Amino acid sequence: MNVLLCYINTLNRFYDISAVEVGQHFYWKIGDFQVHAQVLITSWVVIAILLISTILVVRNPQTIPTSGQNFFEYVLEFIRDVSKTQIGEEYGPWVPFIGTLFLFIFVSNWSGALLPWKIIKLPHGELVAPTNDINTTVALALLTSVAYFYAGISKKGLAYFGKYIQPTPILLPINILEDFTKPLSLSFRLFGNILADELVVVLLVSLVPLVVPIPVMFLGLFTSGIQALIFATLAAAYIGESMEGHH
Repeated sequence: MNVLLCYINTLNRFYDISAVEVGQHFYWKIGDFQVHAQVLITSWVVIAILLISTILVVRNPQTIPTSGQNFFEYVLEFIRDVSKTQIGEEYGPWVPFIGTLFLFIFVSNWSGALLPWKIIKLPHGELVAPTNDINTTVALALLTSVAYFYAGISKKGLAYFGKYIQPTPILLPINILEDFTKPLSLSFRLFGNILADELVVVLLVSLVPLVVPIPVMFLGLFTSGIQALIFATLAAAYIGESMEGHH
């Protein structure tokens, strides 16, 4: 019973993460719900960028690929390689999911450094990258959790839950706790790195506005890409682990 109460308390604390705020925020009131408008606006912009660029490139594929088509084919091959390495031979159905995660996070991270969000004035707060908000990173982490549970259950059925008593039933609490720490680590790693990067750039711009922030911004672009790769790789690894049943 004590273990069950501990799990319930952990779930409650995880749910409370969505209330974490840094600075002022702009909200929309829709019925009885309060929607974080800043995240929705920037997320829609990122999704629009991905959709428009994809449609422009793939609507008329050429036998001799254009530069844009070459780039998208390279990105697709890269995502396939990551998925195959982490998931194994059954990686095929998971390429769209891993690719969507990687591209959304990658473009979201870069948008924080490249797009002039602060030019757009809001009644409260300011626009920032979607991944600079804990609600976005928690949502992505929870999607990953649903994905690897689905992968394991769809392949093994109820036998999937036998992993919790492997290699010994004594480890049951630890194995269950592991499924809570995975989305926590995914969400906080991404949120913390992107928030820290943007705060450092803002601080340096306010102190030394001309020269110093430029190399820091280029470093931020590099680390933003690495964070997208880490998230997508870990998501693929968790899916592969749930399908194979190994740790």
